[in-house]
Amino acid sequence: MSQQQPRRPQPHQSRDHEEPIKYGDVFNVTGELASKAIAPLDAAAMQSAETTVLGQTRRSGPAAVMQSAADVNRRAGVVRRDRTDVTGDEGVTVTKYTGGGESWITEAVEGQVVGQYIQPEAPRDTTPEASFITDPITVGEALEAAALSAADKPIEQSDVAAIQAAERRATGCNETLPGRVAAEAQSAATWNSRTMRSEDKTTLSDVLSDATTMLPRDKAVSREDADRVVAAEMRNNPDMRTTPGGVAASMAAAARVNENPTI
Repeated sequence: MSQQQPRRPQPHQSRDHEEPIKYGDVFNVTGELASKAIAPLDAAAMQSAETTVLGQTRRSGPAAVMQSAADVNRRAGVVRRDRTDVTGDEGVTVTKYTGGGESWITEAVEGQVVGQYIQPEAPRDTTPEASFITDPITVGEALEAAALSAADKPIEQSDVAAIQAAERRATGCNETLPGRVAAEAQSAATWNSRTMRSEDKTTLSDVLSDATTMLPRDKAVSREDADRVVAAEMRNNPDMRTTPGGVAASMAAAARVNENPTI
């Protein structure tokens, strides 16, 4: 199920030709990206990324929404067919993490999530015995999923709090363990608070990519585990919210899959 529902542009709505459909009009994005017009090359790049990772373009997914907006903008003459407004190393990305018989898909533009959802994996064995075999998603795997879906997010104190809560739930230890993932996250947040350039900051991907090996003990994610992590992340965020695709979101998704592996 998508955690973010793109708003498909309505072609019949009258628009000022000098006001193209922007990313902020159809996606929950902020900053400079929100004010950028959606161009045909951007839509084509997202369609290509979806096809490469998913095997097809999703109906009503980010690529389809971007294509609709780009078509409106092109017909209105407010964007050029051969120009793109998407910049930076991230560009458009589609990432897929598979665990517990489910695939977690995250689609992003310039590092900002524009679509996130879970879809079932095709079963490898359809025998009755195999249909009952499931591998629950562990805390370490959920942290590694966040390293993919929010890869380029600089680590902040809210992330540290969520990672600390996740580590404590996995290990059963109420203290931050030296040299482990939560301690690494705290060091990263301290470094980031003293670093001006965003490209020099430590990201979730830098710290969480090997989370399963950094945890001395791991466990399947439960609803209570996810609730503790969500609460920790929200309490330490000035906006009292969680990061799309971040630690809390990945833990919540893992708990849902573990509770109902036949979703």
